[in-house]
Parts: sequence; structure tokens; C-alpha cells
Amino acid sequence: MGLGLSEFDLIKRYFTRPTPGCVLGVGDDAALLRVADGMELAVSTDMLVSGTHFFADADPYLLGHKTLAVNLSDLAAMGAQPRWATLSLSLPEANEHWLERFSAGFFALADAHGVDLAGGDTTRGPLNLCVTIMGEVPKGRALRRSGARPGEDVWVSGQLGAAAMALAHLQGQIILPEAAFAACAARLHQPQPRVELGLALRGIASSAIDVSDGLLADLGHVLDQSGVGAELAFDALPVPPALQAGKGLSRARPAPTKSTPVGEQAGVGAGLAREASCAGQSSLLIRCILSGGDDYELCFTAPTAMRAEIDRIAARSGVALTRIGVITSESACIVRAEDGSVMPITEIGYDHFRY
Repeated sequence: MGLGLSEFDLIKRYFTRPTPGCVLGVGDDAALLRVADGMELAVSTDMLVSGTHFFADADPYLLGHKTLAVNLSDLAAMGAQPRWATLSLSLPEANEHWLERFSAGFFALADAHGVDLAGGDTTRGPLNLCVTIMGEVPKGRALRRSGARPGEDVWVSGQLGAAAMALAHLQGQIILPEAAFAACAARLHQPQPRVELGLALRGIASSAIDVSDGLLADLGHVLDQSGVGAELAFDALPVPPALQAGKGLSRARPAPTKSTPVGEQAGVGAGLAREASCAGQSSLLIRCILSGGDDYELCFTAPTAMRAEIDRIAARSGVALTRIGVITSESACIVRAEDGSVMPITEIGYDHFRY
């Protein structure tokens, strides 16, 4: 049942606060923003829909975090400094407990990245959350998808597959051990946008994208816009310890702590596939790693001459950066197994109008 809040009460109570980075923030017909001299404005919009992007009973605090996090991830991929956001909410009812928790999660992450909520909209309807994020990047220095060149390295931050495995567990496709599920669920519900990494990669990476729909799908956008192909080594792909330690999935292995060249993870990915207790688990794990999505890591390319600098960025940031392949002049992306054979790929990632 509704709690008697009007639309304007709701906005004032839960989403209005000082906005020092705005000329004018929430409360008028439009916000007024001032972009610093020498900067370009980077703008991105993402929508989260109940039943498509999250379960209807999702923890509102974590949902507030994720609503902003997926947008911050887009700016990270552009090497942009987040500054402002707008938030539009379609709500079935004005539930004060839900609103208090959602706004707390949203603003906790906004404060961590210096983001002002500059405006938005509310309406009654099916639960639907939409953020437009805005940031600044020095003129001509934004990371784009179109800069990859043959011979360059392909890198990825963090680990892949945990969020997709958590979703598979929730959907009953697999049963993860309790500790493994808890670790994977944290990656699904509370992703950490790689904003500082994106800033550090300006002038280093030749192209970048965030991994939201799956590694192969998102890297594919880079390849299409750059007019190149890629060859990836499956055994080099970084896999979370929670999946490596899961009974029937693989033996335990520590997570990488620094940038790691292709092949130097001693067959982690191939080991997972080889040691899976059954073919079905192996196939599911491979799909989660290559095309599961919801990782919100950065996939980027860089000249081989930048390897030492990328090592230093990994050490400074504390974020593992793993070299997973090479850009080729071919038009396709292939993934090689540990024995050098080309792996058959049946799914490359999520598409809202195909699934």
C-alpha cells in the first residue's frame, strides 16, 4: 500500500540534498552544470528493469548501489571523471522503507565518486530505474572503442564469470557451495566500477569498453568499430577464487595480484573446464566466463610497449590486470583452448531482443 507521500515529498525527502558541483541542482525545471575549461562532457544512460535486470525482491540498498554502478562503469570505460547524474524512477508504490534503503545505497556510491544528483523524475508504474551519468574528460583524450590495432595486447581487469555464476545458482542451473555463492553474489549485486582504472588508462589504452553483456560480446564491439579481430587464450582468462575452489568445479588457486601475461596463470581456465565433475557444469562455467555478463570490468587494448606501465598501474590500483590475447588483422574473434585448438563458441553475450 502507498504511504501517502506525494511525488514532490518523495523527491524532497529522499533525493534532494546539496549539490556543490552544480550551478543549480534538484528543484527547478532543469539543472545547470558548468563543464571545466579544456574538458569534454561524457554522457551515458542505463536502465534497470525489474524482472530483466534484477529480481523484484532485490535488496533496495544493493539495488541503489548497482543502479549507479552500471552507469559509472560506462564512464570508466571512457576514461572520464564522473561529476553529475540524473535519476528517473518508476515505482509501484511510495514505500518509505524501500526508498530510504535505495537512496542510501545510491548516495553511498555517489559520495565515493564525487557525483552530484542533479535531477530526474518519478512516476507510478512497474519498477524501473534509469540513470543518466555525466562526466568530464580532457579534450581529445577519451578512451574509445575504435582505437585497437593489430599486434596490440588485449587486457581485462579483475575476474570474469562470478556474477553470471551467481545468477545461474539463483536460477537453479547449478548449486554453488555456500561460501562460493556468497562471493559470487557480491559481484552480481554490488559491482565495483573501475573509475580510477579508467582515468589511469588515458594515454595508455588504445581502446576500452566495460564488460556488461559478456566478454565476447563487448570485446566484439571494439573489434567491429576498430575493424580488427582478436585471438584470446582461454587458459589466461582470470577466474575468481570462489569458482576455482568450488567442489566439482576446480581446485583452489589464489587470485592474480598483478598484471599477468597470456598463459602465465598455469591453465586456470582450461583447468576449470578439464576438472569439472560433469560436462554440463563445464559448459556452464565456460559460458559464464566468456559470455555471462554483469562483470563490469574493463576490457582494453594497448600497444605491447605499454606492458610495463600497465604493470605499474595494476600495482598502484590493487586491481589485477590480465593480458588475455592479441589483436589481429582478421575480422573474427577466436578463443584457443590450452592445447591450441579453437574452442566452439555458441553464445557471445546477452541481447535484450534475442533472449
